[in-house]
Amino acid sequence: MATLLIPTPLRKFTENQAQFNSNGTSVKEVIDDLILSHAGLKPHLLDADGNIRSFVRIYVKDEDIQVLQKEHTKVEEDTLISIIPAIAGGSY
Repeated sequence: MATLLIPTPLRKFTENQAQFNSNGTSVKEVIDDLILSHAGLKPHLLDADGNIRSFVRIYVKDEDIQVLQKEHTKVEEDTLISIIPAIAGGSY
């Protein structure tokens, strides 16, 4: 099973689970599995068209999926996937 790491700000939607395991074979399938299990995450991860929101960064191992095959990036049973939430604010 692929393992998806849940960032701290999103854990309130996963009963404080820090990770989620999925049999999905692509990033999209893993995210869909996650949302099926934890529906409250949907508006935080997907836009109205069901696509991963542009400000949500997802990494497979150490690679941003934007430089791979995006949500179609293949995953294997030992793949580690990370969601990196956007951080904004502050001043210079």
